[in-house]
Amino acid sequence: MNQHHAKNSGDLGVFGVQVDLHEKGYIVSVPLTEHAPFDLVAYKNGSCKTIQVKYRSIREDRGTITVHFRSSYSDSNGLHTQKVDKGGIDVYSIYCPNTDSCYYLSPDEFGETVSLRVEPPENNQTENINFASDYLEVP
Repeated sequence: MNQHHAKNSGDLGVFGVQVDLHEKGYIVSVPLTEHAPFDLVAYKNGSCKTIQVKYRSIREDRGTITVHFRSSYSDSNGLHTQKVDKGGIDVYSIYCPNTDSCYYLSPDEFGETVSLRVEPPENNQTENINFASDYLEVP
């Protein structure tokens, strides 16, 4: 069987978020196409949220998880990267295998990139830090 590492990681991330949302009481649906701007739809208390999922490991040298709000795909012309249409999704979810946790972001709160701090900063700074533990619930 031909393995595609990035695709496997993405699938694991989506599965991790599905489990986490289920444990939080959401009904989770998967779109019938890979071309939707979102990976999941979560329903709870009469409200639906479209969710884009990213699989990200901790950057060991920094103790952070970094996400760029962009997507990439490849075709016969090579690799293409484009900014994510934040209007097409309600929530960005990051599955981190190092912590086995899911972090949930409102995409409008951030610019093109966000770093979530998993480990305490060496200088004990707390201002202007996005601590991962603050993003464990769906906004």
